[in-house]
This record gives sequence, structure tokens and C-alpha cells, in this order.
Amino acid sequence: MRIANLSGRLALIAGDRAIDVEHASGGTFGADPQAVYERWDEFRTWAAGADLPAGVSFDASDLGSPAPAPRQTLAIGLNYRDHAAESGFIAPDGLPPVFTKYVTSISGPVTEVTLPPGGHTDWEVELVAVISARAEKVTEADAWNYIAGLAVGQDISERVSQLAGPVPQFSLGKSYPGFAPIGPWLITPDEFDNPDDLELQCAINGEEVQKGRTRDLIFSVPALIAGLSAVLPLLPGDVIFTGTPAGVGLGRDPQRFLAHGDELVSTIEGIGELRQTFVG
Repeated sequence: MRIANLSGRLALIAGDRAIDVEHASGGTFGADPQAVYERWDEFRTWAAGADLPAGVSFDASDLGSPAPAPRQTLAIGLNYRDHAAESGFIAPDGLPPVFTKYVTSISGPVTEVTLPPGGHTDWEVELVAVISARAEKVTEADAWNYIAGLAVGQDISERVSQLAGPVPQFSLGKSYPGFAPIGPWLITPDEFDNPDDLELQCAINGEEVQKGRTRDLIFSVPALIAGLSAVLPLLPGDVIFTGTPAGVGLGRDPQRFLAHGDELVSTIEGIGELRQTFVG
């Protein structure tokens, strides 16, 4: 199942058409895309058995984040060994670094992003997981039962402010407006042959700069759910950015950062793509 945020309204995606959930359900479920996670099991049951209309065509630019207003957004650093190495860090043995991206940074899959003046803006393609039910002290073996679905994410990062001393400001440096595009929709885990092994990549102006597979995560999606929920409850609709593979601009020699006019396309196998254009 694919669910989407189409012009601020919850929709099911069937092929190239969108079905408005509030209308199709006769008002049983509301239009707010974020609210559906509080009734996820009920919604899944309805969607599986509903006699759905044909839907309408839509443009990708009208899509928003499938989880536009999570109460918690947890982002994971150094979760691929090759990215840890290019960043100059030892790969973590315990839970990797955890930070947040503030909710005002979240956007949809096709956006224009303003570059912060005087900054070094970088790219980080990531698999995003959205929580379907309150998860507290969840075992790794049971973790997929708490995941509504997966989406493509970009952890766009302004490195000057992120790494400014005396201590780094990861969350601020990664939370400028538009720095957390998510989409293009949410795919439920049952749609994948193996949700733990997906190819992810991104390109700038057609040049591939990152390519990896989620099987190479140091902490898999279930391991992250188990580790995070051992410390704090994860809530329905919460968003987890799971980490990025090697190839970011900071780790290159010479370093490379996004510039006015650049187009960044981020893709994950079986999900779809994000497309960001940057302006000065």
C-alpha cells in the first residue's frame, strides 16, 4: 500500500492516480495525513477491504511529506561504515549518534530549497521509517510490526553551522527550511521482497554522488527501533532518518557543496524519488 499527502490531504496511491481517503471512507478517516497513524491498524483494515474509486491524476509537485508533523523526528549519524570513515570517525559500537531535525524543516518530495548564506550545504540520502504504534522497549524481532512504512528522505545539512564550536550544532545545522524532504509517499513493509535490503542513491545535475544498500546499515531498521525504544517511547507518526552511505560533499577531496541552480535527485529502490532544486 502507498499512502500520500496530496495538497495537504491523505490519499491512497494506485498506479498513477490518487484516491482521497476522507471522501472514499465516507468521513470515517479524516483528511489530515498525520492523524492516520493514530488509527493505523484500523486504517489498514479498511483500505484492504474498501471498494475504492478510480481516483484522480496528480502532479508530484503537489505531494507533501507523508508524515508532515511528527511529534518526534529522530535522525541517526554514522550508520554506514564507509560514511563514518569518510567523516573521520570510528564506526559506532553502541547506538549511533542521534539528533533531531525540527518539524519546520520537513517538506515534500519536489521542492525549491534556499541555500543559507555563507554556508556549506551538503546532501545525505536516507531511508526514512515512520512509526505506526507506540513502541516502548520493543525487541528487534518484533520491530517491523511497529513500522507503518518506508519513504525516501534527504538529511540536507549546512556544515558550517552544524560543526561550529565549542560543541557541534547538529540539529540546527540540519533544520533550515526545506532541509528534511520526505516522500514521495509511504510504502508499507509488505510491499518489499526484503525491506532490509534496498538500494539508495542520489545525483547532482545527473552525476551520481551516492550509492549504497540498506543491508549495509550498521544498525538495521529493526535494531534502531529496538535501541531507540529502550530509551524513549516512539509515538505513532514519528519519523526516523536511518543514516546515509558514503559520498557526501564533506568527505570529498576537494570538498564539494550544493550551489545555486543545482538539482539533487534522491532515489530508493521500490519507493521513488525526491527532487530538490537549490537557489541562492
